[in-house]
Amino acid sequence: MKKLILAAVALTSAASVFAQGTVIFNNRTGGTTHVYAPLGPSDTVSITGNGANDSQSTGVSYGARAALGASGLTGQYGASTTLAILLGANGAGAAESSLLPSSGAPVSFRTGTAAGGVANSTVTFANIPLDAAHATFEMIAWDNSSGLYGTWAQASVAWQEGLIAAGKSPLFNLDNIGGQANVPQTLFNTLNNSAANGGLQSFNLYFAVPEPTTAALLGLGAAGLLIFRRRK
Repeated sequence: MKKLILAAVALTSAASVFAQGTVIFNNRTGGTTHVYAPLGPSDTVSITGNGANDSQSTGVSYGARAALGASGLTGQYGASTTLAILLGANGAGAAESSLLPSSGAPVSFRTGTAAGGVANSTVTFANIPLDAAHATFEMIAWDNSSGLYGTWAQASVAWQEGLIAAGKSPLFNLDNIGGQANVPQTLFNTLNNSAANGGLQSFNLYFAVPEPTTAALLGLGAAGLLIFRRRK
């Protein structure tokens, strides 16, 4: 009997090491926000903030940008060809560099009147304890119509190289993270429920402007030297 009790204690301790806080990943539960497609391949404008169709609207306009999934399931910026994931870290006001993706695969989007919203799921975070008092989050979305970028690790590289459009929400804090005492929280459950940090806000996908590579910079430098010598 003593050995069984010790084994049970050991298993409980081991389980606590892998305890994961939970969050409801759905931007149409507990509030409403949208994610928008870019106007085209030359759209490098990043917009964040809630518009007229969002809860806690701050009057932000996304112009002619369509909500993701508005064109249907397939094709570029379609509901099934655009992916999203939630990044998080324990504690309020955590640095973006400390945020890690939730466990599990990225989610897709919805169509029709729910366009701009992600398919409902409950996600867990290995780096956020059960029932954490506060945690910091960020939502990321990207174009995967090519089928080449099934993870954010792959998509982030392609985005920085200007190959695909992607976007990020502003960082936001949530309170009373799900676990044993708390139920999984929505993306709008925050004690600081204001426009400055009132949970998830809307955002759009856009094309990042690639930074010049080292080789390109060296080439420009060499060309400059040649021109300078010829002028002399």
